[in-house]
Amino acid sequence: MTDLLDERYGPGTGKDVPAEERTTLQGMLARGSCRAYKPDPVSDDVLRLLCAAALASPTKSDLQQRDILIVRDGALRSWFDGLFPDMPWIADAPHFLIFLGNNRRQRQVHELRGRPFVNDHLDAFFNAAVDAGVALSAFVTAAEALGLGCCPVSAVRNYSVQMSERLGLPDHVFPVCGLTVGRPVYPPRISPRFPLDVTVHEDRFDEGDIAAEIDSYDTRRNGTRPFSSQRRPDLFGEAGTYGWSEDKARQYALPERADFGKFILKKGFRLE
Repeated sequence: MTDLLDERYGPGTGKDVPAEERTTLQGMLARGSCRAYKPDPVSDDVLRLLCAAALASPTKSDLQQRDILIVRDGALRSWFDGLFPDMPWIADAPHFLIFLGNNRRQRQVHELRGRPFVNDHLDAFFNAAVDAGVALSAFVTAAEALGLGCCPVSAVRNYSVQMSERLGLPDHVFPVCGLTVGRPVYPPRISPRFPLDVTVHEDRFDEGDIAAEIDSYDTRRNGTRPFSSQRRPDLFGEAGTYGWSEDKARQYALPERADFGKFILKKGFRLE
């Protein structure tokens, strides 16, 4: 456990971990995204069980504003796989799921019970999106506890309009994230994270010397998980030192999903 914490968050992180907690949390602390799958599928019963575990997770005010869509149709799956040629593990995974935010059901409840839906503003969208995210996290945790591997695919939102049409998503139902699921070819690798002193705050937000922290993180991460290539050197050139911060700065220096807000508005949400 100490080694896992130190590898993930930096030296010394795990020194005070109580011994009795180590076995329980070891799987979560050792987790990593899976991008290489064996071809054999997971049984339908196990998939349903994982959905049950995911939807048992917390939900805002018991509103249950999230759904899970399992892609089974071969033609539909081929269409999805073709959207992401630079992510070959999607096509390799035996299962592909989409986690949906669903604020439609709440509106239907109001109509059925004759009550006005007065909270028609940004929070309606936010609640459903967060609900779906919580369920996604719970599904991943449950799947990994059974020895399966997963990889979230936020890129599904690059095709929200097309996806909504192909999946028959009505107003107030929208894609939040895709998820590949299957049996991993090899154990996942740990991705180092920022030290807990950077991301865990007490009483007040305090980012300290964030520039120094980012530089330190870049150095530590490059020691175990260096990037194999640089993002868009045709636009940004070749950096002498290429770390996490340069990669993410390049990633979000390019437009991505700029039309998602327009899509959400067309789905009937008010975002004031």
